[in-house]
Amino acid sequence: MTPAKPTACLALADGTLFYGQGFGATGQTQAELCFNTAMTGYQEIMTDPSYAGQIVTFTFPHIGNVGVNPEDDETGDPVASGMVVKWMPTDPSNWRAAEGLSGWLASRGRIAIGGVDTRRLTRAIRQAGAPHVALAHNPDGVFDIEALVASARDFAGLEGMDLAKDVTCAQSYRWNEKRWAWPEGYTPQDDPKFKVVAVDYGAKRNILRCLASAGCDVTVLPASATADEVMAHEPDGVFLSNGPGDPAATGEYAVPMIKDVLDKDVPVFGICLGHQMLALALGAKTIKMNHGHHGANHPVKDLETGKVEITSMNHGFAVDAQTLPAGVVETHTSLFDGSNCGIRVEGKPVYSVQYHPEASPGPQDSYYLFERFAEAMAARAS
Repeated sequence: MTPAKPTACLALADGTLFYGQGFGATGQTQAELCFNTAMTGYQEIMTDPSYAGQIVTFTFPHIGNVGVNPEDDETGDPVASGMVVKWMPTDPSNWRAAEGLSGWLASRGRIAIGGVDTRRLTRAIRQAGAPHVALAHNPDGVFDIEALVASARDFAGLEGMDLAKDVTCAQSYRWNEKRWAWPEGYTPQDDPKFKVVAVDYGAKRNILRCLASAGCDVTVLPASATADEVMAHEPDGVFLSNGPGDPAATGEYAVPMIKDVLDKDVPVFGICLGHQMLALALGAKTIKMNHGHHGANHPVKDLETGKVEITSMNHGFAVDAQTLPAGVVETHTSLFDGSNCGIRVEGKPVYSVQYHPEASPGPQDSYYLFERFAEAMAARAS
C-alpha cells in the first residue's frame, strides 16, 4: 500500500524535519515545542491559557477519541498554537461529544499534525531542551522547507515574554459556577462564605470552579490590577492564577501589586505562574527549565507531611529554591527532578504551589489546597 503523501511538516530550528498528515486548520505557525504525558484531557490542555506560545506533542497516542464539547473548555478558544500526535484522530465515541477534534481545531484556527513518531520527538525535546519550531499544514503537500526552518529560528522564545497580558480578561467579572458533578453537571454556588479576588494571569475555568466549590464568591480581575483595585473589593483572600510566559517579565507589573497585598495581611494562594509570581514578590528568582513539566502524572512530595501527591503540571519555568529568602519555606518538591513545587510564608496564611490542584479531568489528590485556603480565610474572620 502506497503511503499517503504528507500534508503537514514540523520543522525544528536545528533543521530536523517531521512529516505527517495535517488536520485542523491549514497554514503555518511558529512556537516553542513541548510534550505532555497526560492520557486524558487533550481539550483542557489545548484551551489552557498557560500553553500560549507553545505547540504540544502528546505522548499518549489516542488523541481525539472522545471528541470535544463546550463544557470542557478551560477558556473560550484553544490557546496552544498547535498539536502533534502519533495517530490521526478517529471519529469521536463519547456521549458528551459535540463535535470532532479536527473540525473543532479548524474552526478555531489551530494547526495539527498526525502520524509523527512522537517517542523520537519527545526524546529530542528531553535531550536538547524545548526547541523552537514551525508547523505547516498544506493539503497539497508542498512546503518551502528553507522558509519553515528559518521561521523556527526566528521565533523569539518564551524567555522575556510577558504573555499574561495577551490571555488575561479585558475587564473584571464575577464567577459562581462550581465543579462538575454527576448528574447535575455545573451548578451555582448559592451560599458563599468568603469574598475572593482572583488575579487572572491566564486562569483556567476549573480553578475558578474549585474556588466556588470551596465556598468562595469570586471576582476576577485583569493581570494589570493594582493593589488598590484588588483591595477595593474588600476580599477575605486573594488568589493568583496560572498563566503563560516568563514570570520575570510579567512580574514587572505583578510583583509590586503582590508586595502591597502581602502587607494587608490577607490570605494569599497562588498556582503555577501565580506561585512563581508570589516567589518573586518574596525575593526569590525563577529559572527557565530544560523541557519543563507537562502532564497529569507528576509525583510531588509534601515535605511537611511526607505525603506524595500525583499532580497535573504545565510549566516551563520554575522557582529557584536556592534563592528563597529567610522566612519562606519550601513545602513541595518534584520527585522527578527535585525542582521546587511549593512554598509558604512562616507565620502567615500565604502559600502557593507549582502544580495544578484543580486538575480536571484529574488527578484530584491536591484539591485540599482550596479547602486550606477557605480555612485560612475563616480563621482570619474569627
